[in-house]
Amino acid sequence: MNWRNIILLGLIGTTLSAIACAIYARIYTQAFYVDFSKVIALPNMIAACAIGCFLMATGYALAIKWKGEKTVGWLNVAYSVLSFASIVGVLGFNLPLDIESPEMFPGMVIPMHFFPALSVLSVYPLLKSK
Repeated sequence: MNWRNIILLGLIGTTLSAIACAIYARIYTQAFYVDFSKVIALPNMIAACAIGCFLMATGYALAIKWKGEKTVGWLNVAYSVLSFASIVGVLGFNLPLDIESPEMFPGMVIPMHFFPALSVLSVYPLLKSK
């Protein structure tokens, strides 16, 4: 996988996951009448998606360079496990005291932890070099 494809994978993955996060946050906010924009705003969601997607794209490049294409399957498993592990931080997150319905916060952000991995795992097969 060349660096052009790595950057493209990061950009497309970031775009898809950021769009998914924005749509999900809007639907969740309107459906349950909660507002967590003080805690997690759109720029923060986009930044988190970008960091995650570019780290995963770089991980693909390094793993393929180090051991070849045979590591991609194990890397996909690792990305899935890390996505699940990342929700532990959400469960222990302390919200500001002025936030209403703090029990609804995990329901909003836990699914968002899976969007970067889902987008990168979906786009990677389309961009991998032959």
